[in-house]
Formats: sequence, structure tokens, C-alpha cells
Amino acid sequence: MKRLLLALFTTLALLTLSGCGYNQFQQLDEASKSAWSEVLNQYQRRADLVPNIVASVKGQANFEQDTLTKVVEARARATSIQVTPETLNNPEAFDKFQQAQGQLTGALSRLMAVSERYPTLQANQAFRDLRVTLEGTENRITVARNRYIQTVQQYNVLARSFPTNLTGMVFGYKPKPVFTVQNEAEISRPPTVDFNKK
Repeated sequence: MKRLLLALFTTLALLTLSGCGYNQFQQLDEASKSAWSEVLNQYQRRADLVPNIVASVKGQANFEQDTLTKVVEARARATSIQVTPETLNNPEAFDKFQQAQGQLTGALSRLMAVSERYPTLQANQAFRDLRVTLEGTENRITVARNRYIQTVQQYNVLARSFPTNLTGMVFGYKPKPVFTVQNEAEISRPPTVDFNKK
């Protein structure tokens, strides 16, 4: 009788667990970690390009030192943040990492914009090659971030939907932070257009 009850209880427990989303949490958690690793790989690829870009630009006479300094400082901040698997589950750490990467993106964008004023730099084949590599890396970052956003979206829907949210609460699967737009308020403000300016 005890064996029959134990077998019945075990079967009932397995059926309950298979329909509660536990396995989906495992699958999506691993998928988000994998996607996050790819994001980190692409950010590291970009960080590795920065010294070569700075070195090629330094050779240009009279290049704006302030711009170069900001790129070097932004890279130092971005690479100094220790990223661990817990970063994915810590909104504050995730936001800090995202801000540092955003600052590096902005500094590199300003560097590329300023470099347009230097025709000899634009004619330098090594700089042009680095610029193309940087553009390709930025595209890879975008693709990797989009993949991460999609996997986290699936995970978060599972974590917030009934009845799988109950499984999430029991096993500690909380919604994960996602990438956000740094200047969301600024972007949502409509541009001012003045046709009277000359």
C-alpha cells in the first residue's frame, strides 16, 4: 500500500512539475545566459579595437586630445566593470554596465565624427580598415543585444504568467533586466523646428 501511494505521489509530482514551467525556466535561463555571453564577446571585441583606433588617430597632427582622452576614459570605465552571471539578475549592476557601454559608444561616435574633419586621416588605409571593423562590430553588438532581448522577453513572460509565475516564485526565478534606451525622455520629446531661422 505504501509503495502504491509513493508511486502515485511520485507520478503526480512529475506531472505537476512537467506542466509548471520548471523545464521552460531552465531552458530560457540557459538561453539568456548564452545570449548574454555573445553580447559580452562583442563588447570585448569593440574594447579591443579602441587602442588601435586611438593609436592610428594619435598619429594625426593637431587631433583633438580631449576627444581621444574621453574615448580612453570611457573604455577604461567599460572594461573595469566586473561582469558575473549575477549581473543578469541584478538591475543596478546591469544598469551600471549598460551606462558604461553607452558612454563608450558615445565617445567612439564623437571620435568618428571629429575624424571627418581630417582628410589625411580619412585617407589613411589603416584607419579606414579600423573604422570598417568598428562599424561591423557595432552591428554585431546590435544583433547580439537583440537576441538577448528576445530571450529575456520570453523568460520574463514565463516568469510573469500564471501558473508558471508560481513556479518562478517557489524556485526564485525573478524577471531579468533588459537593455533600455539611455536617453529615453530626450528621444520621446519632439524636435523643435524653426523655419524663421536663417
